[in-house]
Amino acid sequence: MKTAARVLTLLAERGETLAVAESLTGGLVAAELTSVPGASKSFRGSVTAYATTLKREVLRVDGALLAERGAVDPEVARQMAAGVREVLGAGWGIATTGVAGPDPQDGQPVGTVYVAVAGPNGMAKVAALRLNGDRAEIRRECVRSVLELLSGELHENARTQDTEQNGGT
Repeated sequence: MKTAARVLTLLAERGETLAVAESLTGGLVAAELTSVPGASKSFRGSVTAYATTLKREVLRVDGALLAERGAVDPEVARQMAAGVREVLGAGWGIATTGVAGPDPQDGQPVGTVYVAVAGPNGMAKVAALRLNGDRAEIRRECVRSVLELLSGELHENARTQDTEQNGGT
């Protein structure tokens, strides 16, 4: 089963929802998710904030952070995931930002990518990636990576809930 199908199945079983914030992937994460039949049970929607101003105005990423570090930054990815979760009213948010090429951006080399997940109770995780390949390969690997990050966090969250329900044992 593809990662997109796995995460959507798990979200649906738990009655939880997902929203996506994308930059360098330009809608590819949303396309991967919506290719799964029944995705509408859990997938709320996405924001493709390719322009830096949209990251600030729509996703509520801190303007000073964007001015200081640029859009290719782990904290920007974290704030994008948290922002889309809040803006679209989802339990979980994921985000992608980085440089797919052909040229460096914000002083970052091609292949520098950050993916993030934000979940219930303020939890957040960011993964820094250094991807190789052409523009299309970097974007595809970014989609796979953000969905794998979400999958891992969903499974970790489920284990934590099970432990709490069983009296911490």
